[in-house]
Amino acid sequence: MIRTTLATISALLVLALPARAADDFIATPTLRASITVTSDVVRVGDLIDNAGSAALIPLYRSPDLGTTGALPVAQVLAVLRAKQVIGVMTGDIKEVQVTRLARTLVNKDLETAVASALERRFGLGDAANITVTFDRGIADMRLDASNTGVLQPVATRYDARSGRFDIAFEINNDNNPAPTKLRFTGTAIETVEVAVLTRDIDRVDLLKASDVAMERRPKAEVTGEAASRDRTLGMQLRRPMRAGTPIRVADIVKPDFVQRDQNVTVIYQVPGIYLTTRGKAIESGAEGDTISVLNLQTKRTLSGVVTGRGQVTVQGASQAAPMPAAVEQTSSLKRDEAPAPVDTAALVRNLVQTPASPAQIAQAQIPQVRVSQAPAKSE
Repeated sequence: MIRTTLATISALLVLALPARAADDFIATPTLRASITVTSDVVRVGDLIDNAGSAALIPLYRSPDLGTTGALPVAQVLAVLRAKQVIGVMTGDIKEVQVTRLARTLVNKDLETAVASALERRFGLGDAANITVTFDRGIADMRLDASNTGVLQPVATRYDARSGRFDIAFEINNDNNPAPTKLRFTGTAIETVEVAVLTRDIDRVDLLKASDVAMERRPKAEVTGEAASRDRTLGMQLRRPMRAGTPIRVADIVKPDFVQRDQNVTVIYQVPGIYLTTRGKAIESGAEGDTISVLNLQTKRTLSGVVTGRGQVTVQGASQAAPMPAAVEQTSSLKRDEAPAPVDTAALVRNLVQTPASPAQIAQAQIPQVRVSQAPAKSE
């Protein structure tokens, strides 16, 4: 009976040994090759798997926020032995990489937060048009990773005359009931995107792509509507302007196709008739403008529309020749009655023929007198 009992106990111990050995293998403290931490202290449990009750023992100060440091394995084991942590498996690890997590606020994020806090307040416009400059030239800012909240403005001051701001923010912290506080000071100015001259431009110059660049300028420098780059190309300035000057819509005009005192081609058009003659512009004009032009043959002043470079078109209704009486009386015609035809030949003669001399005029009038007196003699 005793022998049977001992044999049973021995068998159970043999069966239990592999399981116990497996448990011992799993529980063996093992060094990690790389770790990430969120606090300012590196603990045993951060460096070692299966650290047990020693996990909370602090060992090192963490690297700076958002940075990575390296620990030689020999040094780590020495520190662990000093803390009574032994039997750590290291494998073939030579050093341990320690990275401290952080929340990074880049400069652009901070500028956006300030602009959003000032948007449509204190006489300012949209946040996208507010340019922010910090007093200390703030670069990227790193916070503890536990600061997961949004930048919430809690106090805002702004001087519209100087553009100075002083804004306090709070960020909720997961590890601390008290929020993290941040404060920024600097200047914030509303700006507009405007076309700016890259060189001195004269009044007669046409603006080319190389003459104009887009820049953001303080809104106070651009009174009126700012001109875009596309709107300025091919246009002329109303006055000479120097390089660096912002361009307003009021500063540009269509290019003059006709200059004052310039010799131009006068085109006369009526239905079925197209004539050209030489003329002299009495005033300047852009395409589509109505200007006065002197007919060099008849010495008459006509009103025409600038239709091209050095070209003025005079329509039949705009010329200065008197209209036939039949046209003036069209308002008294019956509904189905057609108006008398216009003597276009006479209109053309008034436009393009050279004035007759006094002798020629007298000779031209004699037949008219004879015609009018012929019936009297027959009576």
